[in-house]
Amino acid sequence: MGLLQKIKTAIIEEEASPLQISITDYLDYKTLALIDRVWYGGKEYKLEQLHSYLDYPTSSGLFWKAKPSKNNRIRKLHTGVPALMVDILSKIIIRDMNDITIEEEEDAEYWKMFASEENFKKKLSKALKQTMVVGDGAFRVVVDSTVSPYPILEFWRGDRIDVKCKHDKLQSITFISNFREGNKEYVHKQIYGFGYIRNELYYNNELLDLGATKITQELEDFEFDKKVILTVPIMFYESEDFENRGKSIYSGKLGNFDALDEAWSQWMDALRSGRTKTYIPEDLIPRDPENGRMRKPNPYDNQFFDIANNGEENGSNKIEVTDPEIKADKYLQTYITALDLSLQGIVSPSTLGIDVKKLDNAEAQREKEKATLYTRNDIVDTLQEILPKVVSMIFNCQSLMDEKPVRDIDCIVEFGEYANPSFESQVETVCKAKSGGIMSVEASVEELYGDTKEPDWKEIEVQRLKEEQGIILLPSVNMEEDMND
Repeated sequence: MGLLQKIKTAIIEEEASPLQISITDYLDYKTLALIDRVWYGGKEYKLEQLHSYLDYPTSSGLFWKAKPSKNNRIRKLHTGVPALMVDILSKIIIRDMNDITIEEEEDAEYWKMFASEENFKKKLSKALKQTMVVGDGAFRVVVDSTVSPYPILEFWRGDRIDVKCKHDKLQSITFISNFREGNKEYVHKQIYGFGYIRNELYYNNELLDLGATKITQELEDFEFDKKVILTVPIMFYESEDFENRGKSIYSGKLGNFDALDEAWSQWMDALRSGRTKTYIPEDLIPRDPENGRMRKPNPYDNQFFDIANNGEENGSNKIEVTDPEIKADKYLQTYITALDLSLQGIVSPSTLGIDVKKLDNAEAQREKEKATLYTRNDIVDTLQEILPKVVSMIFNCQSLMDEKPVRDIDCIVEFGEYANPSFESQVETVCKAKSGGIMSVEASVEELYGDTKEPDWKEIEVQRLKEEQGIILLPSVNMEEDMND
């Protein structure tokens, strides 16, 4: 064998054999949705009940699943941060949302009446919260002339629907509701697809006739234009575990929420245990004036403790008061760290009114708002895509009710700016730019007032400013005609 062949043989590497890995998923989509909803609800007794049912390998170490030893107690407190995150984000987005603009005047008038009748922004706020918590959901319209002459807009959260897709394209959405009649529990499924609405009734997973119950016996199936579907799904983030389903903003944060509650509960428990205690000799213990018996100390306030009398020759009975030192700095640092991990990547502490550093100036505070801004922009981008579909769905339903052909509705959904500088700082910036000769009167008025003023008002304001500043508009002169004359 030659030297070259020996070298080739020496550098041959064997391929690694594939490693087979099996990972078990313990929670399905609906169970995760229930967990997220309980965290949003923020009730301590519900959190404790929920975690008593959870049984997966790492659940035993959770604070809310921990049980005290016999004759001991654990005071478990919930901070309410998960609900606060969702509520504040929803308020920010709904507040910044401008009116939906529709080009046709007749359609615009109809939408104005519909939005007032259905309280559209309130329903949208509810949909925002539930979508952020659960992960996804769907809007749909139903028709009930006894309730409203308009189509009725409903939102169903993700754990009450099933989504069917083909090649990542929506095929149908099934709305699932449970009800009891007599001693039996039934499941009603309403399937919204392109060109149809179908109803199905189940008992013990067995398909029944709709006439089997009083609630469903009057329901009917509908067929209409196959290009139209009377439901619109919504999600802000896509789940990595469940195909074609959304992801909650709590995803990956539940352990941090649990740690935050543990840090807060531990701090408060230390405060209670560290209350000022009074030790009183038996002879000096207050007694009940009615029967002369010694009063028992309150286990909550630790007002006093019984100690034996001092029997020494020169001893004396005296009251001793102790005031334990509580290391608040240690607990505070633990709490702040847990809070930062809970909010990280979703919302800024300053958005929730948490003053993490009082000496920050306005610019620093706006920098801290960037996490909120990114989350807010993700949600706004989705709404600008989804809401025109919801508007078209409502108009399509009204056309079907009136037996008219469906048509496309052009509408624009606009949102205002968030975390923009104060009016005073804007005035200062605009004045510098205008005095520097890089901004016109028109541009300065537009920058200052934006969408807060009507175009007609801004036009009048520009004219007024030019008159006050002595800016005279000279008529154009045709120099070529003057030369010919």
